Amino acid sequence: MHVLEKAKKPLNALKDSVIDVNAVNFWLQKFNPLWSGNQALGKIVQKENAANEMVSLTIQVNRLFKFGLAGQHHPVFITVNGIRYERTYSLTKLDDQHVLLTVKKVNAGIASSWLVEQAQVEDIIEFGQPFGDMTLAKAPSPLLLLAAGSGITPMLSMLKSLSQTKQFAEQPIQLMYWVKNHVDAAFKARFEEFAHRYPNFQYQIFFTQEEHADARLNESYAAKIENIAGHTVYACGPSGFVAQAEALFGHAQCFMSEAFSMSTLANDEIGFVNITLTKSNKTVSIPKGQSILASLEQQNVKPAHGCRMGICNKCVCNKAEGATKNLLNGAQNAEPGNTLKICVNSAQSDLVIDL
Repeated sequence: MHVLEKAKKPLNALKDSVIDVNAVNFWLQKFNPLWSGNQALGKIVQKENAANEMVSLTIQVNRLFKFGLAGQHHPVFITVNGIRYERTYSLTKLDDQHVLLTVKKVNAGIASSWLVEQAQVEDIIEFGQPFGDMTLAKAPSPLLLLAAGSGITPMLSMLKSLSQTKQFAEQPIQLMYWVKNHVDAAFKARFEEFAHRYPNFQYQIFFTQEEHADARLNESYAAKIENIAGHTVYACGPSGFVAQAEALFGHAQCFMSEAFSMSTLANDEIGFVNITLTKSNKTVSIPKGQSILASLEQQNVKPAHGCRMGICNKCVCNKAEGATKNLLNGAQNAEPGNTLKICVNSAQSDLVIDL
């Protein structure tokens, strides 16, 4: 038995050296663009406007695509002008072969602009493995979903998943959704359908920049929720929105959140600090208040990264010395020997990190 196992290893090495996976993929995709030996691929089969500067892409996926849990995110890889970009989006499973990818155009965002403005039916998109901890709780309890802007996409994913179980019909579910204007509200028809089918589902959409503007998330909304201590609360949106949601609903039975943008530079966070990269044997000067990842990229240092949202952990490294500030929640850390997500932390002092 041991002799056979040892014999397999040289054979595998020989196979890997002889078979060029890229060449295999090239010829497979001549027959079918979704065929691949090692890539999770999807083909756009429908494109429709979801809201202002926001599109929903219905995508047929191949056998290598791994469906995540409702609320999780997938890395999405696209190539624009010969440059490969990785971005992270929450997908909604439609059936065993299709997912819904909804993208909001970001100012100066190359990938989001391409997906919203240029992506066409029949285009092929590559996906990575799903990740993220904001998933549906196993124990049923009243649900409160809080979303702002494109933070609505994981909420739709969870509602779609719940609609295929008895849980949707048996537990109270309330969705509160903030956008700037009426044209920015996505999935309204889907939420109306859920409300029609399930009397225990309620939703409200608030418009913060209309002539008669609704208030942003504040104490008055929290006061309307009875027995919040018995609820499971999900919040997704910009970092300020998520921080306010946690302040108001952090005492819930379960509170889970994700922020997709970072705080702006504070007025007192000016000047530069030195960051020493122990593995690269480099020291560079970066501005305070800006994400460490973005600052290093401006210095032509290219650390590994993924979502740029503090979720996927691809950019995590060890911080040996120095003080940092989390740009999502404002938490500061001056302890040595901590793990550091460089995409969502800024330097508050000179740093030594293992990169």
